[in-house]
Amino acid sequence: MTNNQLSPELYRVIDANLNRLKEGIRVVEDIMRYKNNDKTLSHKLKNLRHIANVQESLELLKYRDSINDVLRQTIKSEMNRTDLTDIILANFKRAQESARVLEELYKLYSAEYSENFKYIRYELYTLEKEILG
Repeated sequence: MTNNQLSPELYRVIDANLNRLKEGIRVVEDIMRYKNNDKTLSHKLKNLRHIANVQESLELLKYRDSINDVLRQTIKSEMNRTDLTDIILANFKRAQESARVLEELYKLYSAEYSENFKYIRYELYTLEKEILG
């Protein structure tokens, strides 16, 4: 990171989005791996999930406050999934949006991290088209 320090509130934002990014990728990865038996796509997704990392993971954990998350409760639209395509699409979008948040926030603190999350976002766009297109 650069000399700029993240505030506790931004640690929370980054922690939540890192979790959301990895969780979204993992859902699609597991469907490709266990349902579709697709080694190539599973491997690509797994690699993305593994590079979605920052050195400050323990620091982020100190500021996690999931108990007091004001949007913790599930909303009705999150429960509307009609098939696996809906699940895959929702999780790609979730991961892409989180990658964008991380890319933008890290522009203030680490160009390297920002570029990493940009790379992940564009790879997710490509994989989404490959899987759902």
